[in-house]
Amino acid sequence: MISLTPVQTLKIPEFRNLMTGRFFLVLSFRMLATLMGWWIYQLTKDPFAIGLIGLSEVIPAVSTALYAGHVIDNSEKKKLLLTCNYAYVFLISLLMIPALFGDQLLHFSNKEISYFIYAVIFFTGFCRAFLGPIIPSMIPKIVSKEVLPNAITLNQGTFLTASVVGHALGGFLIHWIDISGTILVVVALMIFSSVFFWMLRKHPSENTQKEIGVIQSMREGITYIYKTKEILGALCLDMFAVLFGGAVAMIPVFATDILKVGAEGFGLLNAASDIGSMCIIAFLAFVPLKKNQGKILLAAVAGFGACIIGFGLSEWYWLSFFFLVCSGMLDGISVVIRGTIVQLKTPDYIRGRVLSVNSIFIMSSNEMGQFESGLAAKLLGVVRSVVFGGSMTILIALLVGTTVPKLRKMQY
Repeated sequence: MISLTPVQTLKIPEFRNLMTGRFFLVLSFRMLATLMGWWIYQLTKDPFAIGLIGLSEVIPAVSTALYAGHVIDNSEKKKLLLTCNYAYVFLISLLMIPALFGDQLLHFSNKEISYFIYAVIFFTGFCRAFLGPIIPSMIPKIVSKEVLPNAITLNQGTFLTASVVGHALGGFLIHWIDISGTILVVVALMIFSSVFFWMLRKHPSENTQKEIGVIQSMREGITYIYKTKEILGALCLDMFAVLFGGAVAMIPVFATDILKVGAEGFGLLNAASDIGSMCIIAFLAFVPLKKNQGKILLAAVAGFGACIIGFGLSEWYWLSFFFLVCSGMLDGISVVIRGTIVQLKTPDYIRGRVLSVNSIFIMSSNEMGQFESGLAAKLLGVVRSVVFGGSMTILIALLVGTTVPKLRKMQY
C-alpha cells in the first residue's frame, strides 16, 4: 500500500469533513474559554474565581466520562456527536441572558452573574464528557491503520490551529464587540461545525458484546489501560504534568495586573502556547518522529515545565510571550506522541472506553489544573504559584521516566 503524507490524508473526503467540523467546534470552545476567564475576572477580580470555572466543568465531565465511553462504544457515533453539539449550543446560548440583560433589566449583581456562568458551565461538562472521545474514536474507522499516525498528527494540528485562532480571536472580539457579541459568534461557529458533521456517514457500534453491563463495560476500559503500561504512563504524565503546569489559567491576571496589556494583549498572550504547538505540529507533519518517541516525550514535558517557570518569573511582555510559545512547542510534541500511543495500542471494540478514560486524564489536567492554579495563586501569590507548578512538572517527568520503563523505551 502506498503511504500517504499527512497533507494527502486530507484528500479522504470523510476525514476532511470530520477535521473541518472539529476545527470550527474547537475554535468556538477556545473562544469561549478565553471569554469565560476574562469575564469572570472582570466580574470578581479574584484569580481563584477563574479556577472555579474549570472545577465547574470538570466535576460533571469526569464523573460522566466512563459511562460516556460505554455509550460511545455501543452507539451510532454520528447521531451522538450531533446531539451533543446541539446541546452545547443551547447551553451557551443561555449565557446571552446575563451578557445582555444581567446588570440592566434583570438587575443581577456581579456575584449573581458569576454564579449563573458557573451553573451553565457545569451542565456543559456533561456534553464535554461525550464530545471529547467521539471524534478521536471515529478516526480509525475513516482511515486505514497505515495512515493512522498521519491522521492523528493532522487531528492534533487541527485542534491546535483552532486553539491558536480561538484564543487570539476571543481576546480581539471581546475588545471589538464586547462579551455578548463574542457569545453570538461562539454559538454561530458551533452551529456551523455541525454542517460538516451532517456530511459524515453513520458509524454504528462494532461492539459484539451487546449483553455486557454498564459496570463491567467501564471496568474493561480501566483494566485495559492499567495493563497497557505505555498508555498508563503517557496518561499519568499528561495529567500530573499539565495539572501543575497550567499557567495559562492565570494569563488574565498576568495580562491585567503584571504585564498591563489589556484585552488585545491578553488574546495574543493566551494564544502564544498554541502558536508554538501549531508550528511544531506543522513541522512534524513533514518530518515525523521516527524513533525514541518515549524519551522525546519525557524530555518535552520536562522542558515544558522549565518554560512555565520562565513565564512566571518574566515581567516583560514579549519575553513572557516567548516562554509560552516555547512551552507550546514542547507540549505539541508530547501531544502527538501521547495521542499516537493511545490510538495504536487500543483495539476498535474498546476504543470509546479507553478514549473516555483518556479524556478524564485530559480534563483532570486542564480543568483541574485551572482550579489548582487559582487555588495556588490564592495561597502562594500568582508568580510563586506558576513557578511552583513548573517545578512540579519537571519532577513529574523525572518520576514517570524512572518508574515506567516501557514508556521510556517506547517506539512506534
